[in-house]
Amino acid sequence: MAQTELRWGHVYESQSPYHEWAEWAAEAFEDRTDGRYAIEVFPASSLGKQTDLAEGLELGTVDIIYDGQFFAGRRYGPMAIGSAPFMFRDFAHWEAYRDSDLFLDLSAGYADATGDNIGGLVYYGQRHVTSNSQIRTPADMEGMKIRVPNASLYKMFPEAVGANATPMAFSEVYLALQQGVVDAQENPLPTIQFKKFYEVQDYITLTGHITDALLTIVAGRVSGQMPDEDYATLMAVLKEAAEGASSDIRSSELELVDWFREQGATVTEVDRAPFRAAVADDLHGPEVSWDRETFDRLQALK
Repeated sequence: MAQTELRWGHVYESQSPYHEWAEWAAEAFEDRTDGRYAIEVFPASSLGKQTDLAEGLELGTVDIIYDGQFFAGRRYGPMAIGSAPFMFRDFAHWEAYRDSDLFLDLSAGYADATGDNIGGLVYYGQRHVTSNSQIRTPADMEGMKIRVPNASLYKMFPEAVGANATPMAFSEVYLALQQGVVDAQENPLPTIQFKKFYEVQDYITLTGHITDALLTIVAGRVSGQMPDEDYATLMAVLKEAAEGASSDIRSSELELVDWFREQGATVTEVDRAPFRAAVADDLHGPEVSWDRETFDRLQALK
């Protein structure tokens, strides 16, 4: 029987936990199926940008991808809820969501809407603000020009506190900060370290305004290309890989606060309550793609 090869494309660097655990999954899946299958992993946008990869699921050019929850929400609205600001109280709340019936229900809804299947939820980290001036309260962000991804949920928090949300390609952010084109940006601590934003920003404010994650998505056609037992093995491996990557990202996140201080950055812990209050009404506003029941179920998780 000829070996069947799957293609896994993503936009993250080969040194990242996302890629390292994708490679682990490829090896584990081949081992557990006695070599009947192989997965080739293509990091660092080598199969295209995020939009290209999402289209590739339908075109057949890629079989597995990582995708952001907001962008998955463009195909099935309720899935975006995990990328909303201040949706999670803390990491334990996020873990409860990952392991919940609610996430299973949303995954089933996504599969019904798109034909593709979700194999895991991978922690991306709490998003924090780096800036040229210190932030202690929402008023300190008023008028601040802050780079955000070009997506409504990422604009919601800065706009709620009076900042000027400025969409910009990720590759342009370092230079824009260095040249003063924007005053600030927001990302998880591992990303701030990897992209060296701390070199061109003096302050890191631990707003934790979004507890973000990636979805591991498998093209629907894959389930028809293998026996049920092998497909179940694939999905089990993807879930284990998601948990492994999540653990690595969380550990890195916790260690980096002291590391940034050692580099000379001013790291400020703030009372998140006023920032959360600023966006509270927007989480039920006309632009959101989930209903109140879904929101209440998520908030009720312990």
